[in-house]
Amino acid sequence: MSRIVECVPNISEGRDRTVIDAVTAVVQNIPGVALLDVDPGEETNRTVITLVGNPDATVDAAFRLIAEAQRRIDMSAHSGAHPRMGATDVCPFVPVSGVTMDECAELARKLGTRVGEELGIPVYLYEHAASRPERQNLAAVRAGEYEGLAAREGKSEWDPDFGPAKFNPRSGATAIGARNFLIAYNINLDTRSRKLAHDIALDIRERGRRKRDSSGKAIRDHDGKFVMVPGRLKECKAVGWLIPEYGAAQISMNLTNAEVTPVHIAFDAVVEEATRRGLRVTGSEIVGLVPLRALRDAGLHYLRRQGLSPAVSEADLVQQAVKSLGLDDLTPFDPASKIIEYRLQQPGRLVDKTVTAFLDELAADSPAPGGGSVASLMGALSAALSAMVTNLTVGKKGYESAEEEMKAVGLKAQQLKEAFAADIDRDTEAFNDLFAAAKMKRKTPEEVAARASALREATRAATLIPLGVLQRAVDTVELSGAVAERGNTNSLSDAGVAALAARACAEGAYYNVLINLIDTDDSEWAAPVMKDAAATLARVSAGAEAVTSRIRDRLEYTDATGQAADPQ
Repeated sequence: MSRIVECVPNISEGRDRTVIDAVTAVVQNIPGVALLDVDPGEETNRTVITLVGNPDATVDAAFRLIAEAQRRIDMSAHSGAHPRMGATDVCPFVPVSGVTMDECAELARKLGTRVGEELGIPVYLYEHAASRPERQNLAAVRAGEYEGLAAREGKSEWDPDFGPAKFNPRSGATAIGARNFLIAYNINLDTRSRKLAHDIALDIRERGRRKRDSSGKAIRDHDGKFVMVPGRLKECKAVGWLIPEYGAAQISMNLTNAEVTPVHIAFDAVVEEATRRGLRVTGSEIVGLVPLRALRDAGLHYLRRQGLSPAVSEADLVQQAVKSLGLDDLTPFDPASKIIEYRLQQPGRLVDKTVTAFLDELAADSPAPGGGSVASLMGALSAALSAMVTNLTVGKKGYESAEEEMKAVGLKAQQLKEAFAADIDRDTEAFNDLFAAAKMKRKTPEEVAARASALREATRAATLIPLGVLQRAVDTVELSGAVAERGNTNSLSDAGVAALAARACAEGAYYNVLINLIDTDDSEWAAPVMKDAAATLARVSAGAEAVTSRIRDRLEYTDATGQAADPQ
């Protein structure tokens, strides 16, 4: 799943497990969505539910959940410690992978429209989805809570974004929004002193600490508010506390925008502050789930600091992050259960099979996997070979001048390798979707039209995957040329095979573009696609020929008489 969003509905029930189970049950069997966490709170009388999945399926799941909460929860009888205004109080969308914040805001509007029109619940958009500046802050949207909703009627400034501008006694109102992913992150210290831990927290958190005069008295401004000295890290909330069961103090942080302050930057800042106070950081822990990108970025950060090549596998990057951040200090860190993308991986993926198992499935009598998946595999093999050559070059004597270039080439090669590997399964899935569309009923005019529309969409999807593979082959063959010219000469033959694999990838992908379009009636869309594919193949072929010709010249064998071997 390349496009992933998180959705975190908060329902106003945290005590009755029957109600909680009924609400969450409606989303458990929706294709493309996973229910990752259900966290009820008795004192707050509120349950935080975490869903992840592809955007459209997640919107559908959220709607079903809100509808079930409406049926099960009567807000007129609700009480709890947490601020709330509806049966489903808030429902934010959070970008995880391959989805932008603007797209999440659009998902919030899409869901809000359905909730308002079909369920009759007033909906207010907030944070990045807010329709007006004064509604960006959730606290402002929820002002007065459920008990204050009736007083909003007739006041235009309180008209909801969707749904009736009328008090709904049973369901209240719902805030739907888009926000950044929040990473709950704790850093462990070799002390039991809460005071020292909190002192570090005051220096790193964005809000900072109170400014004091020479006598130590906190300074207030002309409005009587405390003057604050901002801390080091933006988008960071932090406190220091003692965890008795660990026998150690922690800095407990919420990183509210990991794009601004990534995990590794927060960790390094705490290490510096702890060292300054004579303390040592012993490790850290991630509470809940974390996006893959956060650990990949951390792994790259520490490899670069160590002067090592960043052209390593995704698994190695994650392992580097785990070790450098000390994520297994208190308990073992299991990437399969802690990383969102890994929690969503379906069993039985082609890319997870052994070579023998993949070959056996390829040779079986089913039409997929087939040439499209093999073309993607050839691209992955080409990129992997180029990455290998860079790793055999970085740090080697005589190649100092090429080291930085090889690091960049290797990193790009690893990224291409992973993209090609994902397409091994995506190509097969697209073929299966196309096959399913072809089998649709066509007895009535309506069925014929529905089948034709489904075939057209499935054909486009099945075409765009090999087209993307073909387009990436351009970059792949260029990388093979870079490592052939400036990489370790002992691996020249490997660079040559990388170029050949890139050409095979491109040819195979091109054939799959053609076969998907051969019977299409969507000529207006197909014609420019075919033209683009032909031009791209020509670029790859020319690039591969240039690389392999140069390599053959450099590797040419001559016998004792000086006679060159005839490659024919």
